[in-house]
Amino acid sequence: MVVKMQVETKAKPFDLKDVKISSGPFKHAMELNKEYLLQLEPDRLLARFREYAGLKPKAQQYEGWEAMSLSGHTLGHYLSACAMFYTSLEDIRFKERFDYIIDELETCQNAHGDGYVSGIPRGKEIFLEVASGNIRSKGFDLNGGWAPLYTLHKLMAGLRDGYQLLGNKKGLEIEIKLANWLHGIFLNISDQQMEEVMVCEIGGINEVLADLYADTGETKYLKLAERFWHKKVLDPLSENVDCLPGKHANTQIPKIIGLARQYELTNDVKRKETVEFFWNRVVKHHSYVNGGNSFSEYFGEPDLLNDRLGPHTAETCNTYNMLKLTSHLFQWGAAGEKADYYERALFNHILASQNPEEGSVCYCLSLDMGGFKDYNRKFDFTCCIGTGMENHANYGSNIYFHDKDKLYINQFISSTLNWESKGIKLSQDTTYPEDDIVKFQVTTKDPVNFSMLIRYPYWAENGIQVKVNGEVQKVDSNPGTYIEIERTWLDGDQVEVYIPMTLRLESMPDNPNRVAVMYGPLVLAGELGPLNDPAAKEHLYTPVMITNDKKVEKWIDPVEGKRNTFQTNVGYLKDVKLYPFYRMHDKMYSVYWDVFSDEEWKEAEEEYRKARKRMKIMENCTIDYVQPGEMQPERDHDFDGYYTSVGRLNNRGYRQTGVGGWFSYDLKVKPDSEMMLIITYTEAKELQDCQFDILVNDTVLLHSTKGFKEVNKFYNINHVLPQELVNGNEVIKVTFKPHDGHRVRRVFGLRTVSRKQFDALGKSQ
Repeated sequence: MVVKMQVETKAKPFDLKDVKISSGPFKHAMELNKEYLLQLEPDRLLARFREYAGLKPKAQQYEGWEAMSLSGHTLGHYLSACAMFYTSLEDIRFKERFDYIIDELETCQNAHGDGYVSGIPRGKEIFLEVASGNIRSKGFDLNGGWAPLYTLHKLMAGLRDGYQLLGNKKGLEIEIKLANWLHGIFLNISDQQMEEVMVCEIGGINEVLADLYADTGETKYLKLAERFWHKKVLDPLSENVDCLPGKHANTQIPKIIGLARQYELTNDVKRKETVEFFWNRVVKHHSYVNGGNSFSEYFGEPDLLNDRLGPHTAETCNTYNMLKLTSHLFQWGAAGEKADYYERALFNHILASQNPEEGSVCYCLSLDMGGFKDYNRKFDFTCCIGTGMENHANYGSNIYFHDKDKLYINQFISSTLNWESKGIKLSQDTTYPEDDIVKFQVTTKDPVNFSMLIRYPYWAENGIQVKVNGEVQKVDSNPGTYIEIERTWLDGDQVEVYIPMTLRLESMPDNPNRVAVMYGPLVLAGELGPLNDPAAKEHLYTPVMITNDKKVEKWIDPVEGKRNTFQTNVGYLKDVKLYPFYRMHDKMYSVYWDVFSDEEWKEAEEEYRKARKRMKIMENCTIDYVQPGEMQPERDHDFDGYYTSVGRLNNRGYRQTGVGGWFSYDLKVKPDSEMMLIITYTEAKELQDCQFDILVNDTVLLHSTKGFKEVNKFYNINHVLPQELVNGNEVIKVTFKPHDGHRVRRVFGLRTVSRKQFDALGKSQ
């Protein structure tokens, strides 16, 4: 890099080429990802780049978001992953693919002739409109294009990684020309107009611009990066105000990573303090037991997670970015809590998000009580498929850190380290987390003096034992810190670490009686039955344990002969087997459990059963569902509208209109079937001027009945859809339109259901 860091860090990462994963679950995940990446066809990822450069595509584009207006983002992830894999594995196929894509991008950029290159539909036109001061956004789009700056960020990140990891200078030149073009777009944009641009998701565009400044020394890139200070979000955070509730989670995390990089290059303490405050709020007040965060992609109120469980908890992209952010913070202070969080999220979200049989990944990792892992189709691209390419290529990046004569061992993953400047190699031999013993061996030609700092995990309630060449060492450190062994190391020196794992419970911050079971660093999930098993689905109350306040080791027994596997003995209706969440696959499961005494359960049972049944009835009958006020669900349902706003109540998103506004969604139906439209409102008092029509395909719905009451004072209104609106259609357009001079009230949910199934299930209860 031309520009060096302006802050003195306490720990530095090793180059990815210096760390090799040897065996175990992370090696397996890497191999699955490697084979997947080699199945992908670069020409298909490049299709729209060529099309929008006026060149004939060499292959058909992929589906998913690559067939939408976010096309092009996947190529950036693919470039990064190829660079990581070649660096880690020295597999020439990845370098060949990277070089081929760079040559193609150069051809496309030359065809444009002005430095611009992307696969974004109308991308150049959108940015030229912005440059002229014509800026429009409904929250997730910029002038009708889906997050174009996000897409450019991914492309520039791939080009950056190729230069920094592979030394590909042509890729750097492409990035420079694109950044110069982008600089021209924002040259005459006012600060207020910048705020209007940043209503739309911008990804980590500030991060890659700061990195480009570091790679080139051109201060204009840093100055442009600093202009992406989104005041609406970053001003409160910089004043230690948690403004995250109701905000799209992964729109914010990359901005903070950008601030972290700017701090490192400028020593701007305000940016550092903003980053540290954000990390603490997200990790300690907005995250689940597995280290993930968000519900349907959005932050809720801090420490209110109990009612934010479901199939759309814990977006994987968020954790990918939180781990990137955590790596920055660890380098600044070498704090054990950062490495502890990294382990929690790495083992219990990132590793758990991959299908262990064929390598597909989860967009969101369900923490529903009775949920399952919903893997994306491998060639139907989303953001989390893109970040997944990198997640499972980058495992070597945060195991070891160094500083002068100190070696930090942060993660217990079977691997080898080449510390070239010290002339040593370190091998880490372990089956952790399936075992609690980790062994290290030093290889060196000459005696060498350094301190080995071994993480003492926060969860090690029964202590830790360290031996050097068979001799037990005195441990004065505390959990959450490091054990330092300073000595002159000789060839063949061995260190053995024994960290006994224990069972413990971690409860919801807002409900001490809803708990997750941990064993050492691992989240344990309870197996509820095979997917699509009617018998399993009828056990609606299995997430209940009648523990009578017994200690966890009294109501969970180890299963003999099976490592990290347990059986409950207090389950309501049936007991369940628990084992590490990352091993749970193709099963229904629960991570959280409601615990009761016998007396408490007597009082709660009837209402609990009714609530669970109502929820299951709704879920089992649903053909399609949209959560208003949340970006991705609205995009997936072709949201459109005018003079409409979003908000949150009781941790749930809603959409409403002002006078003269309207909004609509497209929802799936079953053609030629009897269907109902169910709309969720709040029982909280609305303003008096809410009068509106609900139209389906431009026909006003006239008849409705009150349906199920939901938790947190929500209730449903059921509309039977006239058969003529359903016949022959697979999709209907539902529009909310106020009467003259009035508004549409807050809409909290919208779903289409099979009427016959709904009625049958309702009567059976």
